[in-house]
Amino acid sequence: MSATVIRNHCQLSGRGTATTAAGRTFGPNHRWKVLGIGVAANAGFSATFSGIPATAVVLRQGYHLSNAELGLALGLLGLGVALSELPWGLLTDRWGDRRVLLVGLGATSAWLLAMAMLVVPTSSSIPDVTLLAAGLLVTGLLGGSVNGSSGRAIMAWFRENERGFAMSIRQTAVPLGGGLGALVLPSLALAFGFAAVFGLLAAASALSALFAWRWLHEPPMAGEAVSSDVAGPAPLRNVEVWRISTAIGLLCFPQVAVLTFASVFLHDFAGLGTTAISASLAAVQVGAMVMRVWSGRFTDRHGNRRQFLRLCSALSALAFVVLWLLVLAAHATPSSQSFLIAVLPLMLVIAGISVSAWHGVAYTELATLAGAGHVGTALSLANSFVFVGFFLVPVAIPGLLHLWSWPGVWLSAAACALVAWPIFLRRT
Repeated sequence: MSATVIRNHCQLSGRGTATTAAGRTFGPNHRWKVLGIGVAANAGFSATFSGIPATAVVLRQGYHLSNAELGLALGLLGLGVALSELPWGLLTDRWGDRRVLLVGLGATSAWLLAMAMLVVPTSSSIPDVTLLAAGLLVTGLLGGSVNGSSGRAIMAWFRENERGFAMSIRQTAVPLGGGLGALVLPSLALAFGFAAVFGLLAAASALSALFAWRWLHEPPMAGEAVSSDVAGPAPLRNVEVWRISTAIGLLCFPQVAVLTFASVFLHDFAGLGTTAISASLAAVQVGAMVMRVWSGRFTDRHGNRRQFLRLCSALSALAFVVLWLLVLAAHATPSSQSFLIAVLPLMLVIAGISVSAWHGVAYTELATLAGAGHVGTALSLANSFVFVGFFLVPVAIPGLLHLWSWPGVWLSAAACALVAWPIFLRRT
């Protein structure tokens, strides 16, 4: 069973050594190795749940899918994570970060390897959409182990005035993995097929499991008194935890729209090729990485996490409204269509960065509210809402396209960001 996090100042200040409950002794900089493991694990899984959607155009062609079938397959990847997040989080708080990460990453790697061998198009056969969708669903169920467990480890090893920065660095793993996936996977799929795509993702999960086995251990303990961080109601009975989790989920809806269907939008509406699409999606992810690190340090220094989250909601809504207006204008004014089409990728990048900049700050605030003994549960609750979005959004977008085309998609994204704004907590 995972030890309740109990720490003294010396162990977390970076001076001296740290001794874990199992009697292992680590140097003052070991917490950065723990952070590195969290980054590696999240980047590997992000390359899966963000990188596979980046291959949407190739996936649609290779598996002979309609837009609705494509949306269903990609959506089930998110549904798998949504269904498994909370159980994995509860197990993390009970069993510890190390066990959950090793089991989850090992199983994810094995499953992706099986998909590389069995669920890929060949010259003689094309897998049925049901088989592909089921494979992606199981990938999500297994990969849901990564998010809550790695976040709990980081919150345990870092002090309060370092956590926003540390969690934001950990959250850069999501755009880092997604950006690498967007750059590499579409071209890899075109050149070598989806066996290479799934095989590379399996190797990434296996490598992260190796890092976790080598360096991830339970956090330091000292004395008999429980840290004050554990005080307060359990996450599932804490209204403030539910509010922030709900707002996180809502604000992820427009982000998921960018991650899953931006490649289709840029291909079908803006007429871009694979290289330009990959570069645009990679720019979103790199920009999100930079903003997440900056926002973590900024809010640590100013103690304004809640205000920052509300500001991100408002700015994201504004960015998607501008994108909506540009698409409308491109429809309405053929004479200036070429200029507007050229501007659209830039505006999509701006909107994507805006709606992806806040994750580290939000998860730090959520974990602080939950208390150190319940971090795995709280982060997994939020991630359940996030990956409900990864299921619902790809399934809903084909219907929105049928009814209102791309303006309906981006206006709906703006509405979700705007609704999240009042749900985020005000500063106390």
